[in-house]
Amino acid sequence: MIYFDNAATTWPKPPEVWQAMEHCIKSVGANPGRSGHRMALQAGRLVDEAREQLSLLFNISNPDRIVFTLNATEALNLAIKGLLKPGDHVITSSMEHNAVTRPLHLLQGKGVEVTKVACAGDGSIRVTDINSAVKQNTVAIIITHASNVTGTLMPLAEIGQLAKRKKLRLIVDAAQTAGVFNLDVPFMNIHLLAFPGHKGLYGPTGTGGLYLVDGLELETLKEGGTGSMSHLPDLPDLLPERYESGTLNAVGLSGLAAGLKFVRNEGTEKIRQYEMNLTSRFLAGAKKVKGLKVYGPEELYERAPVVAFSLAGKNSGRVGMLLDQEYNIACRAGLHCAPDAHKTLGTFENKLVRFSFSYFNKEEEIDSAILALTEIAALPNERFYEVKDSPCGC
Repeated sequence: MIYFDNAATTWPKPPEVWQAMEHCIKSVGANPGRSGHRMALQAGRLVDEAREQLSLLFNISNPDRIVFTLNATEALNLAIKGLLKPGDHVITSSMEHNAVTRPLHLLQGKGVEVTKVACAGDGSIRVTDINSAVKQNTVAIIITHASNVTGTLMPLAEIGQLAKRKKLRLIVDAAQTAGVFNLDVPFMNIHLLAFPGHKGLYGPTGTGGLYLVDGLELETLKEGGTGSMSHLPDLPDLLPERYESGTLNAVGLSGLAAGLKFVRNEGTEKIRQYEMNLTSRFLAGAKKVKGLKVYGPEELYERAPVVAFSLAGKNSGRVGMLLDQEYNIACRAGLHCAPDAHKTLGTFENKLVRFSFSYFNKEEEIDSAILALTEIAALPNERFYEVKDSPCGC
């Protein structure tokens, strides 16, 4: 299998990841932070190790400001619903994932005002347009670091400076960049950073987290046992316990810690350079495929290792199905849980095929994919009429 669906979940994982998880479930297996016996303490240390590795990666001074969640979606829900109140105004972009747009849609019905700044046809955004959208009741800017559809990188450092000047909170969705691009939380003036564990950090699914800047408090999403201060009727004020009710995924977080060690040992710069070289190789080959149109920025430095494209006259869902069934290439075709992005790009109806690369892909896989697309492009368009049972992965 040629696996080009790393924007959804990276595969394969480094061997250290599943080895760490196997060790945890075989030899530790206890509930972290709930008991004082040796196994429970060891489980707690595994969780703390993941927190400490994240703080080093993101230049966070206090690891306790990192709260573990099931994924970036839960982290964004905690950030958005925990921060915004009726009467608040928030600015976001037209390239956001549903993990941002759907919580905001819900809050709009409860009195939160939302402005979606229109992005350009390549998915890019102008900081001046964000600045023009600021109002007297604006409290936050919510932005993806890189589009999960086109890979378009947003000018995060500049947006952070704007947020600082305007005294606004900055919420960042780092689903496509954590582990690949540099994320220096204090330098970029990020107040809330949501990230998944199962993508560029090479952890398992069911892991993710949210960083909260010092002094920032959110309304909680859930309440329950925290293992500390159990006598209180309310949740403790201490972090991370306040936002981590219930048993943590110690097995998954042990795998995440191993993935983080892998990323830090290899270095994000080395990982990014390798993945962008693969992206460049694909983009060069794509220019030779008849009818293939790539969406997103033309300049390589303006994108992440995510490429979305269409084939003229070919239904994207059918293209994705052919790649899977006849060429053993795993990708994603559809709306990619980002309908606003597709409306921005003008691809809402036909949708797009998306390739996303990782550190474990090879140059020869890129070449095989270009050959496959060349053959698919030469097929008669009649084979690509949309049918109801065509898997699209929307």
